[in-house]
Amino acid sequence: MAKASVHHTSNRAAGVALAPGNRSIPVFAFGLGLSVFFMITFTLCILGYLWLPLESINHSALSIFLPGFELLSWHSYFLGLGESFAYGWYIALVFGPIYNFCASRMS
Repeated sequence: MAKASVHHTSNRAAGVALAPGNRSIPVFAFGLGLSVFFMITFTLCILGYLWLPLESINHSALSIFLPGFELLSWHSYFLGLGESFAYGWYIALVFGPIYNFCASRMS
């Protein structure tokens, strides 16, 4: 028996997998999802600092990963959001194609 191949190019742009056996990562959906995840995590970290300022969590580590970040200023908060968004896309644009290449070679 021959296997039927399902191919929908319009779904590929939206980040939807083409077929059940397809192991590739849709880079657009991965980048957007990862960026939003990093932005939410960054915001929760800042809110945690505001709600629990006496906890022993070291929030100065954010300045290591987010250049130009200083705790508790609006300018710095929006800079951190932008950098979190950019890091998500950087990871997706580097990791996604590498994973897709390796996954295509393994199948």
